[in-house]
Amino acid sequence: MTIQPKKVDARIFDKHYGLETGSLARQANGAVFARYEDTAVLATVVALDEKSEGEDFLPLTINYQEKSSAAGKIPGGYFKREGRPNEKEVLTSRLIDRPIRPLIPSGFTYQTQIIITVFSADADHDPDVLSLTAASAALMVSDIPFDGPLAAVRVGRVGGAFICNPTKKDLAESDMNIIVAGTKDAIVMVEGGANEVPETEIVDALMFAHQCIQEFIKLQEDLISGLDIQKRVLDSTDADDPVQAEVLAYAGQKLRETLISASKSERKQRIKNIRAETEEHLKSLHPDEEVGVSKPFEKILKDLVRELIVKDKVRLDGRGYADVRNIYGEVGFLSRAHGSALFTRGETQAAVTATLGTKYDEQRIDSLEGDITKTFMLHYNFPPYSVGEVSFRLGPGRREIGHGALAERSIIPVLPKKDQFPYTIRIVSDVLESNGSSSMATVCGATLSLMDAGVPISAPVGGIAMGLIKEGDDFVILTDILGDEDHLGDMDFKVAGTKSGVTALQMDIKTTGVTKEILSAALEQAKNARMTVLDKMNEIIQVPRGDISSYAPRIITIQISQDKIKDVIGSGGKTIKKIVEITGVQIDIDDSGRVNIASPDRDACDKAVKIVEGIVAEIEVGKIYRGTVKRILDFGAIVELGYGKDGLVHISELAPTRVKNVTDILQEKDEVLVMCIGKEHDGKIRLSRKAALDENIENYTNSAM
Repeated sequence: MTIQPKKVDARIFDKHYGLETGSLARQANGAVFARYEDTAVLATVVALDEKSEGEDFLPLTINYQEKSSAAGKIPGGYFKREGRPNEKEVLTSRLIDRPIRPLIPSGFTYQTQIIITVFSADADHDPDVLSLTAASAALMVSDIPFDGPLAAVRVGRVGGAFICNPTKKDLAESDMNIIVAGTKDAIVMVEGGANEVPETEIVDALMFAHQCIQEFIKLQEDLISGLDIQKRVLDSTDADDPVQAEVLAYAGQKLRETLISASKSERKQRIKNIRAETEEHLKSLHPDEEVGVSKPFEKILKDLVRELIVKDKVRLDGRGYADVRNIYGEVGFLSRAHGSALFTRGETQAAVTATLGTKYDEQRIDSLEGDITKTFMLHYNFPPYSVGEVSFRLGPGRREIGHGALAERSIIPVLPKKDQFPYTIRIVSDVLESNGSSSMATVCGATLSLMDAGVPISAPVGGIAMGLIKEGDDFVILTDILGDEDHLGDMDFKVAGTKSGVTALQMDIKTTGVTKEILSAALEQAKNARMTVLDKMNEIIQVPRGDISSYAPRIITIQISQDKIKDVIGSGGKTIKKIVEITGVQIDIDDSGRVNIASPDRDACDKAVKIVEGIVAEIEVGKIYRGTVKRILDFGAIVELGYGKDGLVHISELAPTRVKNVTDILQEKDEVLVMCIGKEHDGKIRLSRKAALDENIENYTNSAM
C-alpha cells in the first residue's frame, strides 16, 4: 500500500509537534516520522501477508531503539556501535506495547513488528511518549486494523499546577511523573511515580492527561484525513458456534463447581482434567471431524469466572471484593545478607535482599542524556518454578525488567538523601511463588529488607494490585487480585505508597468506558487495602534497625575545606594512595570537600579519619607535637610532624645551651617533641625542641604516616 506524502504540524501547549508519512520507510506497511521540538523518531509497522500456521493470538513485537548519534554521541564500549537493548529501551518498548496490543482486534493473527527509532534527541524532552504516539500514527496509516488513534502524554506538577509533557528541568521540581495513554474516549494505560501524592490528586492528574491527549488524537486525525487507507478485512467469527454450545453443555457445570477453590494448583489441575474430558467427549460426538476445543473452552471459562464474580458475588478463593489475602513475613532470615525479608501474601511469595555498597558500586549508564550513575537498583527475578513451570533462561526478560522498574520507582521517594546515608543500595527480589501481583509483594519485601539493613527510609511502602470486572454498566473492583482474575478481568491496577500517599502506580485497561468514578473508586479501595498491608508489615518490623550489618561496609563522612582537597589527594594521588595502603579503606572525595571513608572494619575507618583530619589540620603556634627527624642540616633539623607537614628546628632551638653540631643532639629517624614557635607568610613552620623539654614524649602521638 502506497501512501501519498503528507505532513501536519501543530503548536500544542506552546511546543511544536509534527507528523509526516509517505516519504520515509515506504516499504513498511505504515511509517510515520514524528517531531517534538528537536526530538524526532521514526515509527514503522510491518505485518506479514500470511498467517502463521495454527496461531490464534496476535504475534506482535515492539522494539524501541535509541541511536547515540541522535544526541551527537559515539557509543561507549569496545565495539563502538549500538548493541542489545538497554533497560531504558526495554521499558519503553513495554510502555508502547501495553496500550497498543489491546487495540488490535483479536482476530488479527499476522506476525507483526513495530520498530521505533530515535533519530534526534534534545536534552529536554524524553522520546518515550512521542514514540507511543508515533507508533499509533504508523498503525493508523497502515492496512492493519487498529481501534485508534491512541496518544500518550507525561504529566508533571510544579507549584500545584499540572504540566503536559514537562521538560527534564520541570520534572526535577515536580512531585509526580506519570505517563498516561488513551484513546479519544478512554484512558487505557497509566505508568508513573509520585512523592506520596494523595489519591484524589492522582485522579485529577489522570483527567488532566486525558484532556491533553485529545490534542494529539486530533493531530493524528488530521494526518490520516484525505489519505486512501485500505484496512485488511478480518475473518468473521460465528457467534453461534455449535462447538461452543456443546462444550458449555458438557463442561459448564463442572467448571462452575471447580472454580470456587482455595488452591491455585488444585484448581489448575481440575480444569486441565475437565478440558481433557471435554476433548474426548467431542471426539465421540464428531468421530470423523477435527474439532477445536481450546478457544471455546477458554471463552466459556472466562465467561463463567466473570459471571461468578459479578452476578454471584463469589471470587475464586472465596474472598470478598475488598479482602486482602493472609500476609506473613519475616526479616533477617539470611544471616550474611546486609538485609533480608521473606514476604508472603496468599500464594505469592518473594525473598528479598538488600545489599549496601560504596560509590565504587554505583551503576554507570551510557545514555542519550550522557553518562549517568544510579545509586539505587532494584532487580526482580521471576524463575519458572514460581508458577510450577520449566523454561530456558538466559537472563531477565522484558516482564522482569518492567516489574523491577515499577518496584524501584515505588521505593525511591522514601530513600534517605545521599548526604544522610552515602551508600549505594541494591535490592534483589526472587519470586518463589506467584499467584497475583508479585511486583507488589516485591515492594513490600523491599521495604522490609531495607529496614532490616538499617537504611533510614522516611516511611514504609506497601503495594497492592486491583482488578476490575465490568459487564455493561455494572462493575466490580477486586482487591489483591489472583493471577486468573488478572488474566480474565478488564483492568490490572497496581498502586504502591505510604500511609501519606501514592509513590507509584501502573494501570492497564482492557475495556473501554473506565470513568472517573471507576478510577476514584479503585484508588480509594486500593488505599484501604494498602493500609491493611502496611499494618501487617508494621507487625513484622516497626522501624529501621539502629545500625547496619556487621558485614556491610562502614561509611564515615567528614567535611573538609575545598582548598584542602589537594592536600588529601597529594601529588599524583600519592597521599590518598598511601592512606588506602595503610588502612585498607576506600576513600572518595567530591568537589565540595565531602570525604567518604568506607570499610567493613570500623577501626580501619577510624584510623583513616584520623589521618585525613591530621592532614587538613593546621599547625598551631604554641602547641607541642611529636615528630620524626627527617633530615639533618648544618644549621638545624627538618622534623616531620605528620601527614606531610614539616618544620625546621634551628640549631639555636635544640637545647637551652649552645649546640656546636646538630648531630650532637639529633639523628635522622629520631622521635622528638617540638613546639611550634612561628609560621611564616610562605607557610614555613618554625619549631623549638628546647621549648618542649619539660614534656613527656610518651604523652604524645606521632602522626607520621
